[in-house]
Amino acid sequence: MAARVAAALRREMDAWGNVQEGHRHRIPLGLTMLEQGWITHHDLRAALAAQRAAGGGRLGGWLVRLGSVSEELVTRALGLQWGCPVLSMELHNREGLTALVPRLFVDAFGALPLRVAAERILYLGFEDHLDPALALAVERMTGLRVESGLVQESLFRPAHARMLEARFPAVELIEAATEPALAAALTKAVERTRPVESRLTRVHDCLWLRMWLRPESGPLPEPDSIRDLIGTASVH
Repeated sequence: MAARVAAALRREMDAWGNVQEGHRHRIPLGLTMLEQGWITHHDLRAALAAQRAAGGGRLGGWLVRLGSVSEELVTRALGLQWGCPVLSMELHNREGLTALVPRLFVDAFGALPLRVAAERILYLGFEDHLDPALALAVERMTGLRVESGLVQESLFRPAHARMLEARFPAVELIEAATEPALAAALTKAVERTRPVESRLTRVHDCLWLRMWLRPESGPLPEPDSIRDLIGTASVH
């Protein structure tokens, strides 16, 4: 078991490399909206001036505050930048989705599980940017195809806050000094739990181990049928 866990951990660490580049948009948000005819040059200059005067803030937010454009159009423009859909909050069932993504990831990475369609597609919402690393990890862990998209800010924030108040499966956190120490801790957890199945995947600087206590009967595991462990090693 120790050899298998160490190999899985090494696979996850080596596959990602040491540096991950952030997403870079080909066209800035203001120019995207200008190109679509949703704002004018005057609107863009006014928003940029307000942004500079305030010392920051999102350009889209300033365009909305100045009355140049609606929040809905800002979200649509962000969707064009990211090449992703704008998702609705329709049929959002927070209690039924807590077993899919650990609360720590929902909170830290600004993710919002929205719904599962046809028992095979998970729609994962974000406010103003996507997180492909998290989406890939959830896809590998759950076996569901993850479709990421953006949710309008005024809808996303209260829904995200309510999601964080829901009951999530318990998560054990482990911080190890080295990768071998982390592998040993993960091995001990698996041997102690004796799951029917376990999977390991990386999410940014974290290793996410999920253990199933009994076979799954559908796409959504019962919260009490899984054990999650999130580990980090201070030296990679």
